[in-house]
Amino acid sequence: MINWLCCPFDKLSLQQLYDIMVLRQEVFVVEQDCPYLDADGKDQASWHLMAYQGDDLVAYTRIVPQGVSYEHYVSIGRVVNSEKVRGQGIGQELMQRSIQECHSLFGEQKIKISAQVYLLRFYTNLGFQAVGEEYLEDGIPHTAMIYDGK
Repeated sequence: MINWLCCPFDKLSLQQLYDIMVLRQEVFVVEQDCPYLDADGKDQASWHLMAYQGDDLVAYTRIVPQGVSYEHYVSIGRVVNSEKVRGQGIGQELMQRSIQECHSLFGEQKIKISAQVYLLRFYTNLGFQAVGEEYLEDGIPHTAMIYDGK
């Protein structure tokens, strides 16, 4: 059973913050072999959607208010799930819940993400549309995508 929780940075427990940092580092830094500065100063302004299975954080997104990552868009970032739950539909549920949280927190506005290129089909199936050219972010090919709810 998955327990979902969404809260602002100042309501995270120390254990939750530690769990988030561990999961992000396990996947983005170690698994994807991409050393980068994860603590980018945006966490404090963001909401954090966490999926726990027992005591294990198995999926997570960072929900970023308009003006923090993108001037005219709210954003969903640091989308990550543990290899323990891959292939079980948790990633899709994570994004659906993230979209719902964006709308609940900030109203029905467009959402912009920076998607790793190999996940374009996944995000397109959720209603996101690619905009602009492919670019490198921390050495990994990405594409900007917009969700407008239509």
